Amino acid sequence: MRKGQPGRPERRFCHVFVPHTTCGLAINENADPDVKRDIIVKLDDSISEDFPYRHGEGNSPAHIKSVLVGPSLSVFVEDKALQLGTWQGLYLCEYDGPRTREVWVKLVKG
Repeated sequence: MRKGQPGRPERRFCHVFVPHTTCGLAINENADPDVKRDIIVKLDDSISEDFPYRHGEGNSPAHIKSVLVGPSLSVFVEDKALQLGTWQGLYLCEYDGPRTREVWVKLVKG
């Protein structure tokens, strides 16, 4: 509870960010592993490894996937718990790894 506001829950936002250009963050179903598999397969099918990319490091598909998924997300926090839907989970989507990654988390009063 907020001080001075009896009966009102403490509300915040949790902002999560990855400072990388070949991974992303997503919220999606976390109950059925086939959903995760389908997303991975469809991204791989949509963004070909065989395209003649000009970027010379060989990880152009990872850069494109990270643009589509995005590097950040925000979730409501109420009473110290993330407010996700029944089937939702947070995913770190790694497209150029495995690699060591940083994930930055910031709680902001809402």
